[in-house]
Parts: sequence; C-alpha cells; structure tokens
Amino acid sequence: MTATPRAIELIQAAAAAASEKKATEIVAFDVSEQLVITDAFLVASAANERQVKSVVDEIEDALRALDAKPVRREGVRDGRWALLDYADVVVHVQHAEERQFYALERLWRDCPAIDVREAVGPVETAAAEPSQDQ
Repeated sequence: MTATPRAIELIQAAAAAASEKKATEIVAFDVSEQLVITDAFLVASAANERQVKSVVDEIEDALRALDAKPVRREGVRDGRWALLDYADVVVHVQHAEERQFYALERLWRDCPAIDVREAVGPVETAAAEPSQDQ
C-alpha cells in the first residue's frame, strides 16, 4: 500500500506553503506501510517561534483551499513544535532546535521519501558578502 493521491496532493501543497514562508529542511515520508492512521508525514524547520506560527498559518491556508481541515492541531501556541493532523497526512513544523534534537527523519528513514523538490523549488543560498578589501 502506498500513500493515496489525495495524501500526495496535500503533502505537495503543504511543502509549497512551508517553502513560501522560508521553512527549511522540508522532507516528506510515505508512512502508509508503517501506520494505519495516516499516509504521509511532512517535516519542516523554522528558525524561531514566530516563523513556526507563520509556516503553520500558511500551510493551513493552503490546505483549506483544497477543502482540508485539520482534525487536530497541537503545539501551535508554543511555537516550538506544531503538529497538524489532517488524517491523510500529518505535518510537523519544528523549531530548528527541536528538529535537531528529536530527529524525526531518523525514526522514519526506512519509509519511502516523497519528492517535494518541485513544490519547494530551488534551495536558496545566502549571497556572499562583498569583500572589504576592494
């Protein structure tokens, strides 16, 4: 069994929304073989509590446009680790420190990855600072 087309659609939309708000390390996993309660996980990092909340808001708006509403949302107020449960998919938006500590990718590394590169777009790199020697 693999993630449903609906789950993939929601994951892609959530990844694009997270990217829009500059979330980093956006990855998705097809957990349908391991869990009966959901098909896919999306995990994204944010630099601070305010950005976690901003990413969550953008994801909720994007998925609402697809007629999806979370059946449960946790941790949004604290802004350290927000969990949005849409039944078909579960979205984790983590403060960078929590992301490093809990390492969800390590727990789900045996599950197939869902390619979100197209939804996320090219990875931006910091522009080099001009040299002071000129």
